[in-house]
Amino acid sequence: MKQPKIDLPKSRFEQVLDAIGLIVFIGSIVYLVYVFGGLPDEVPAHFNGSGEADRWGSKMELWILPLIGGGLWLLMTFLSKYPHTFNYLNLREDNIEAQYQNARLMMNVLKNEIVIFFGFITYQTIQVAKGAEEGLGIAFLPVFLAVILGSTFYFMFRMLKL
Repeated sequence: MKQPKIDLPKSRFEQVLDAIGLIVFIGSIVYLVYVFGGLPDEVPAHFNGSGEADRWGSKMELWILPLIGGGLWLLMTFLSKYPHTFNYLNLREDNIEAQYQNARLMMNVLKNEIVIFFGFITYQTIQVAKGAEEGLGIAFLPVFLAVILGSTFYFMFRMLKL
């Protein structure tokens, strides 16, 4: 079956998630600009699995985080406009619209979770550089993985139920 293109407006929930993601993204950039001049020349550039800084680099490297987060957000926003190009396990004529909405919502949730995590990492990296924190925290990696994988599995389960 050729997957049809269907114009589905964004749900209110998707609009709210996008607004939250954009606020966090813009807020992290504004905060970075605000504190940038007062940061030391060397800042944490990488954290290990325990959330401890294990490599230090130039404070210019802090710009990599918002660039990656913003780039992923834009890419996933673009891709979510084409749910008819995604792979589905059980797409049928009677569930096409529901499957497309589920897939698009999954992309929306994931992209906003990612940009929020990148905002948090930017903030925490600045705090470590200023000496206010010691790292991301030991819970960061398990929480990040639980949120991203949990969301993915949730939407995959929904796809199978539809």
